[in-house]
Amino acid sequence: MLGKHKHDEHGKPGTAGSNQTSTSYGNGWIALCAALALHVADEALTSFLSVYNPTVAAMRERFSWFPMPVFRFQDWLIGLVFAVVLLFALSPFAFSGSRILRPLAYFFAVMMILNGLGHTLGTIFGRTVASVRFARPMPGFYSSPALLAAAIWLLLELRRTVPKATKI
Repeated sequence: MLGKHKHDEHGKPGTAGSNQTSTSYGNGWIALCAALALHVADEALTSFLSVYNPTVAAMRERFSWFPMPVFRFQDWLIGLVFAVVLLFALSPFAFSGSRILRPLAYFFAVMMILNGLGHTLGTIFGRTVASVRFARPMPGFYSSPALLAAAIWLLLELRRTVPKATKI
Protein backbone atom coordinates (compact mmCIF):
# COMPACT_ATOMS: atom_id res chain seq x y z
CA MET A 1 0.00 0.00 0.00
CA LEU A 2 1.22 3.53 0.68
CA GLY A 3 5.01 3.50 0.51
CA LYS A 4 5.39 -0.31 0.58
CA HIS A 5 6.83 -2.04 -2.45
CA LYS A 6 7.12 -5.73 -3.16
CA HIS A 7 9.89 -7.16 -5.28
CA ASP A 8 9.56 -9.36 -8.32
CA GLU A 9 11.32 -12.70 -8.69
CA HIS A 10 14.53 -10.89 -9.76
CA GLY A 11 14.61 -8.68 -6.66
CA LYS A 12 13.56 -5.56 -8.54
CA PRO A 13 11.00 -3.21 -6.96
CA GLY A 14 7.50 -3.59 -8.28
CA THR A 15 4.08 -4.78 -7.29
CA ALA A 16 4.61 -8.51 -7.74
CA GLY A 17 2.19 -10.42 -5.57
CA SER A 18 0.43 -7.31 -4.30
CA ASN A 19 -3.24 -6.50 -4.70
CA GLN A 20 -2.36 -3.10 -6.16
CA THR A 21 -2.69 -3.18 -9.93
CA SER A 22 -0.79 -1.11 -12.46
CA THR A 23 -3.97 0.92 -12.93
CA SER A 24 -4.09 1.97 -9.25
CA TYR A 25 -4.19 5.68 -8.50
CA GLY A 26 -4.98 5.10 -4.82
CA ASN A 27 -1.93 6.82 -3.33
CA GLY A 28 -2.70 10.05 -5.17
CA TRP A 29 -6.37 9.77 -4.19
CA ILE A 30 -5.55 9.28 -0.49
CA ALA A 31 -3.07 12.17 -0.59
CA LEU A 32 -5.70 14.51 -2.04
CA CYS A 33 -8.33 13.37 0.46
CA ALA A 34 -5.87 14.05 3.30
CA ALA A 35 -4.94 17.44 1.83
CA LEU A 36 -8.64 18.33 1.56
CA ALA A 37 -9.20 17.32 5.20
CA LEU A 38 -6.27 19.55 6.20
CA HIS A 39 -7.68 22.36 4.05
CA VAL A 40 -11.12 22.12 5.66
CA ALA A 41 -9.49 22.37 9.11
CA ASP A 42 -7.41 25.34 7.92
CA GLU A 43 -10.50 27.13 6.60
CA ALA A 44 -12.48 26.40 9.77
CA LEU A 45 -9.69 27.66 12.03
CA THR A 46 -9.05 30.84 10.02
CA SER A 47 -12.68 31.95 9.61
CA PHE A 48 -13.02 31.26 5.89
CA LEU A 49 -16.76 31.98 5.86
CA SER A 50 -16.05 35.59 6.89
CA VAL A 51 -14.61 35.98 3.37
CA TYR A 52 -16.70 33.44 1.44
CA ASN A 53 -20.21 34.58 2.48
CA PRO A 54 -19.66 38.31 1.72
CA THR A 55 -18.06 37.32 -1.60
CA VAL A 56 -21.12 35.26 -2.56
CA ALA A 57 -23.44 38.11 -1.49
CA ALA A 58 -21.46 40.58 -3.63
CA MET A 59 -21.49 38.22 -6.61
CA ARG A 60 -25.26 37.69 -6.29
CA GLU A 61 -25.77 41.44 -6.16
CA ARG A 62 -23.87 41.84 -9.40
CA PHE A 63 -25.04 38.61 -11.11
CA SER A 64 -28.53 37.53 -10.04
CA TRP A 65 -27.97 34.04 -11.47
CA PHE A 66 -24.84 33.36 -9.36
CA PRO A 67 -25.42 29.79 -8.07
CA MET A 68 -23.23 29.56 -4.94
CA PRO A 69 -24.98 29.40 -1.53
CA VAL A 70 -24.11 31.21 1.68
CA PHE A 71 -23.52 28.99 4.71
CA ARG A 72 -23.85 28.95 8.46
CA PHE A 73 -20.62 27.62 9.97
CA GLN A 74 -22.11 24.41 11.38
CA ASP A 75 -23.86 23.47 8.12
CA TRP A 76 -20.75 24.25 6.08
CA LEU A 77 -18.46 22.22 8.35
CA ILE A 78 -20.80 19.22 8.59
CA GLY A 79 -21.19 19.18 4.80
CA LEU A 80 -17.45 19.29 4.19
CA VAL A 81 -16.67 16.65 6.82
CA PHE A 82 -19.29 14.39 5.22
CA ALA A 83 -17.74 15.00 1.77
CA VAL A 84 -14.23 14.20 3.03
CA VAL A 85 -15.42 10.99 4.73
CA LEU A 86 -17.23 9.95 1.53
CA LEU A 87 -14.14 10.65 -0.59
CA PHE A 88 -11.96 8.60 1.79
CA ALA A 89 -14.57 5.81 1.61
CA LEU A 90 -14.07 5.65 -2.17
CA SER A 91 -10.35 4.90 -1.70
CA PRO A 92 -10.65 1.13 -2.27
CA PHE A 93 -12.01 1.86 -5.74
CA ALA A 94 -9.02 4.11 -6.51
CA PHE A 95 -6.62 1.43 -5.29
CA SER A 96 -8.31 -1.13 -7.54
CA GLY A 97 -8.01 1.23 -10.51
CA SER A 98 -11.77 1.67 -10.93
CA ARG A 99 -12.64 3.08 -14.35
CA ILE A 100 -15.94 4.38 -12.99
CA LEU A 101 -14.18 6.54 -10.39
CA ARG A 102 -11.64 7.99 -12.86
CA PRO A 103 -13.85 10.86 -14.15
CA LEU A 104 -14.64 11.85 -10.55
CA ALA A 105 -10.92 11.67 -9.71
CA TYR A 106 -10.07 14.03 -12.59
CA PHE A 107 -12.86 16.40 -11.53
CA PHE A 108 -11.75 16.25 -7.87
CA ALA A 109 -8.13 17.03 -8.79
CA VAL A 110 -9.01 19.92 -11.12
CA MET A 111 -11.42 21.44 -8.57
CA MET A 112 -8.78 21.26 -5.83
CA ILE A 113 -6.20 22.90 -8.12
CA LEU A 114 -8.67 25.73 -8.73
CA ASN A 115 -9.40 25.90 -4.99
CA GLY A 116 -5.70 26.10 -4.09
CA LEU A 117 -5.06 28.71 -6.78
CA GLY A 118 -8.05 30.74 -5.57
CA HIS A 119 -6.64 30.91 -2.04
CA THR A 120 -3.20 31.78 -3.40
CA LEU A 121 -4.52 34.55 -5.65
CA GLY A 122 -6.72 35.85 -2.83
CA THR A 123 -3.62 36.08 -0.66
CA ILE A 124 -1.68 37.91 -3.38
CA PHE A 125 -4.46 40.45 -4.04
CA GLY A 126 -5.84 40.72 -0.49
CA ARG A 127 -9.42 40.52 -1.76
CA THR A 128 -11.87 38.30 -3.60
CA VAL A 129 -14.05 41.00 -5.17
CA ALA A 130 -13.66 44.78 -4.90
CA SER A 131 -15.90 45.04 -1.84
CA VAL A 132 -14.44 42.07 0.09
CA ARG A 133 -10.96 42.79 1.43
CA PHE A 134 -9.14 40.94 4.19
CA ALA A 135 -5.83 40.82 6.01
CA ARG A 136 -3.36 38.56 4.27
CA PRO A 137 -3.02 35.63 4.03
CA MET A 138 -6.49 34.64 2.91
CA PRO A 139 -8.24 32.14 5.19
CA GLY A 140 -7.38 28.65 3.94
CA PHE A 141 -4.10 29.74 2.35
CA TYR A 142 -1.74 27.78 4.61
CA SER A 143 -2.98 24.40 3.36
CA SER A 144 -3.19 25.47 -0.30
CA PRO A 145 0.31 24.20 -1.23
CA ALA A 146 -0.60 20.73 0.09
CA LEU A 147 -3.87 20.86 -1.86
CA LEU A 148 -2.07 21.85 -5.06
CA ALA A 149 0.69 19.25 -4.67
CA ALA A 150 -1.73 16.41 -3.90
CA ALA A 151 -4.05 17.35 -6.78
CA ILE A 152 -1.15 17.44 -9.22
CA TRP A 153 0.04 14.07 -7.88
CA LEU A 154 -3.40 12.57 -8.45
CA LEU A 155 -3.48 13.93 -12.02
CA LEU A 156 -0.04 12.42 -12.66
CA GLU A 157 -1.16 9.08 -11.18
CA LEU A 158 -4.29 9.12 -13.34
CA ARG A 159 -2.22 9.82 -16.42
CA ARG A 160 0.34 7.14 -15.53
CA THR A 161 -2.34 4.51 -14.94
CA VAL A 162 -4.54 4.94 -17.99
CA PRO A 163 -6.11 1.51 -18.51
CA LYS A 164 -5.27 -0.24 -21.75
CA ALA A 165 -8.13 -0.50 -24.22
CA THR A 166 -9.75 -3.90 -24.35
CA LYS A 167 -10.17 -5.62 -27.68
CA ILE A 168 -13.59 -6.87 -28.72
